[in-house]
Amino acid sequence: SKAGVPMIRAINGLSDSMEHPALKESLMKLNRDLIGGKSLALSMSEQPEIYNSLFVAMINVGENTGKLDDVFAQLATYFELDMQTKKSITAAMRYPIMVMLFIVAAVVILNIFVIPVFTDMFSKFGVDLPITTRILITTSNMFVNYWPYMLAVAIAVPLFIKNAMKKESVRTKWDQYKLKIPVIGNILNMSLLGRFCRSFSLMLQSGVPLNTALRLVADALDNKFLEKKVINMQKQIEQGVSLSQTALQSEMFSPLVLQMFAVGDETGRVDELLIEGADYYEREVDYGVKSLTSKIEPLLLVVVSLIVGLLAMGIFSPMWDMYGAMQGKQ
Repeated sequence: SKAGVPMIRAINGLSDSMEHPALKESLMKLNRDLIGGKSLALSMSEQPEIYNSLFVAMINVGENTGKLDDVFAQLATYFELDMQTKKSITAAMRYPIMVMLFIVAAVVILNIFVIPVFTDMFSKFGVDLPITTRILITTSNMFVNYWPYMLAVAIAVPLFIKNAMKKESVRTKWDQYKLKIPVIGNILNMSLLGRFCRSFSLMLQSGVPLNTALRLVADALDNKFLEKKVINMQKQIEQGVSLSQTALQSEMFSPLVLQMFAVGDETGRVDELLIEGADYYEREVDYGVKSLTSKIEPLLLVVVSLIVGLLAMGIFSPMWDMYGAMQGKQ
């Protein structure tokens, strides 16, 4: 827009250069709708799977005020920062997830291919087996004899969970539990609160009314538990309660950010102070992500140590007994 390129021509150029099929089709639809006389915001609202309510509201404000180029610039900055936060969390979680997958794979391979070999050997010698060995043999027999059922359960459980998540009550409980997971939960919470502050500030700076801004921000959080808290804030504001008071009662925010809300109420600079609040939460997320590996590594080490210790006790202990028995016969 700042380059003076007409909207239809700009979108047409973007669709021609777009490699992603879904986005390409979306842009082509936007172009057809604009040529047909629809507004950009209305056309985008018909594609909620791509353009969320916050995005559409911002575009609507830009069209009504004639500042669509500024709105696009603000949205670009907002989504860029949001994506950076998501990528940093994903990158930090990649290492522990890979380690856990390797552990699971190792346990499956040991139970199906390795432990049965030792089981046959122990049965031939008729050695009295310790409890750890009996546990390993029982587990191995389950893997060998019931692997189709275990595979079916491994496939069915994720499908069941995915279907259960469609229920709002279940999704709300899960979203609440996620925020309480040791080590990870606090980072997720800080990330969502940073998104709240930044998107709320974006709405207010664009001239969106406070009540409408809160409703749109609630939709953008992608967390049903926090969404309900924000909707409750909106209802309290409609009843005449101040923003800082509703923020305090929500029990969502840290004391420093609550002070920012209070100062914002007094000075009328809520949008500016929310940016500082977003920066604060994003710094906390960055610090949490950088220290995540050092916090998770001891837990992974304990898990690996327990597995190795169980295998050592379960396999080598009867082998030593066998060796002692053989020595006694000589």
